[in-house]
Amino acid sequence: MHRSASRLTRVLACAAVPVILTVAGCSSDSGKASGSDGGKKSDSSASAKPNAKPSPTLEKAAYAALPDPCKVIQAQTVDTLTPEAKDKNGTATKSNDLNSRASCSWNGLDEDGLKGSQYRWLSISLFRYDSHASLGGANKRAEDQYNKQVETAKATEGAQNVKAEPAGGIGDQATSVVFTSKKDVDFFNTTIVARTQNVVITLDYNGAAYEGAGAPDQAKLLQDAIAAAKETVASVDASNQQKPAEQPAQPPAQQS
Repeated sequence: MHRSASRLTRVLACAAVPVILTVAGCSSDSGKASGSDGGKKSDSSASAKPNAKPSPTLEKAAYAALPDPCKVIQAQTVDTLTPEAKDKNGTATKSNDLNSRASCSWNGLDEDGLKGSQYRWLSISLFRYDSHASLGGANKRAEDQYNKQVETAKATEGAQNVKAEPAGGIGDQATSVVFTSKKDVDFFNTTIVARTQNVVITLDYNGAAYEGAGAPDQAKLLQDAIAAAKETVASVDASNQQKPAEQPAQPPAQQS
């Protein structure tokens, strides 16, 4: 009896082992599904926010100001392009923001007695652009304006024999547009559109002959217009150069 009881006890103990392991296994699986680790991961994923895209950095405008439009070319250049100019200082156009847009014009009638008269008209306009979060970078905005000005020149009302081509050596990009038009006489027109960084320059130059004078030389008009446009680009750059700060005067060295 004693021997049978011992044997029965050992059998029951062995039979109970799988049951305990099974229960433990179920408890373990249940813990993984609803335990604290799983909850934390779920909460963390739900609360995570997508990384916001950083705003693109816009370049700082290269030029912060415009020069006086009536002083962007030298007095000698004015004399060459508009002989006998009515006002050699030029006539500035009114603007409510001279730091963004400004223009000046000159005109003159050179009379030569029985040989007739030569009329010349010159206009220089400046447009400056800043970088803007919703409008784009300063240079890109200037480039867009440059392209518009070229198209505007090519589409001038009454323009005939329009010829547009790149004009090298003037700022970052430049185009010359030449054409003829007729009012009371034939006018020979030249427009130079140039961009230097964030500033766009539109230079209009035309000439006409009166009272039997010979027609203006279109090639000479273009040559003079290009020279004036180069001067204007240089003036824009020079007007934005920072002057070196003056150094304070040093006291004289004391003699020992």
